[in-house]
Amino acid sequence: MSATRYLEIAEQLSAELAECPRGTRVASEAEIARRFGVGRAAARAAVQELERRFVVRRTQGSGTYVNRRIDYVISRSAPPSWSATISAAGATPRALVKSVRRVPLPTDLAERFERPAGTPVHEVEREFYIDDLLASWVHEWIPVDEVPDLDLALHAVDSVDLVLRQMVRVRPTRAWCRVSIDVPPAEALRALRMESSLPAWLVESVSRDEAAGNVLMCSRTWTRADALRVVVELEEETAGEATVAPRGAPTPQKAITASNWE
Repeated sequence: MSATRYLEIAEQLSAELAECPRGTRVASEAEIARRFGVGRAAARAAVQELERRFVVRRTQGSGTYVNRRIDYVISRSAPPSWSATISAAGATPRALVKSVRRVPLPTDLAERFERPAGTPVHEVEREFYIDDLLASWVHEWIPVDEVPDLDLALHAVDSVDLVLRQMVRVRPTRAWCRVSIDVPPAEALRALRMESSLPAWLVESVSRDEAAGNVLMCSRTWTRADALRVVVELEEETAGEATVAPRGAPTPQKAITASNWE
């Protein structure tokens, strides 16, 4: 049998799956092997090729499903809201709060917050879903003096951005952001139900009050690369605007460009 037979199978399956709704269960490797008259090794290689192309996604303990990645756009003009960004891309977002704890501000975040290490902050752990498929695992830190009863507020509204806008009456704006792609640590792999060999997006972000300039939130988000593509748009500042970044962060350049990481 040709060594490229698995690629032919992947091409045919890819064309067929393009007609299926997101989340449709994909045939098992045994079923694919019987259908195409090949061994399990070739069937497995075909599915792995579909996974590399982000045509399907595998979830540990669940199965393999038809995948549709969406663009997650990060820009100065878009609110720093995960739910709003996913909705704007035409998908249905859902957030699940795993825990809200009051902790001392970690030393590695003190400079970004421009507050002393040990300052009381809320540490929020959440899972984000796109069309009911697990996409992201996020940690957020919000000063207690900004939202004293954040744990109660998140029972009513599952968006930290909306809590800040509607209950605290501030306007969060993204002041600094760093995007990278890497193999997540073991804890994140378990949370995202991923194979250890697969890379994921890491988005670290700082949001400020647009009016007062004080830091409202820092976040660190691991996201499955098969769930979305991160798109960063760097827009030119208009006259009178100034970009505020934490001390030690790179100075933003005035440019109009878009960068995609595949």
